[in-house]
Amino acid sequence: MKFLCINCDRQMVFEERQLPGDGTLAAAFRCPECGRCVAILTNPMETQLVASLGVKIGGRTVPAQPMETVRGMVVTGRDNAFAEDGKRETGNGPTWTAEAQERLARVPGFVRGMVKRIYGDYARDHGIAEITPTVMDTARSELGLEGM
Repeated sequence: MKFLCINCDRQMVFEERQLPGDGTLAAAFRCPECGRCVAILTNPMETQLVASLGVKIGGRTVPAQPMETVRGMVVTGRDNAFAEDGKRETGNGPTWTAEAQERLARVPGFVRGMVKRIYGDYARDHGIAEITPTVMDTARSELGLEGM
């Protein structure tokens, strides 16, 4: 994705990236011709989605490495993968009630794993042993994800 200055019809250049610490991401771009700036701000869910896709905002700080794309696709030793029964494979995560699993099944498949991880992390951080629809609603509210 590239940003273009409408006035100058020039490609804007990356200027700054900020990670405020609340799960959001901000990035600013500037037109080299007229100096006009634009910024994007992502919410925590968008930030996590972009990161999971391997998108690098702001360009590279090191040159591309041989086979970088292929190596990035190989997943090894994932200690946070979920088992089909709703429990974390590590055995120390929360369990899911049937109602919560049914609700999770309605989430689009391409983001379901990420959503499941968000709720699991929330439950673990708050000492919750079982994820219910009520826990899911509370997490959505506290994490600012109501519009999603």
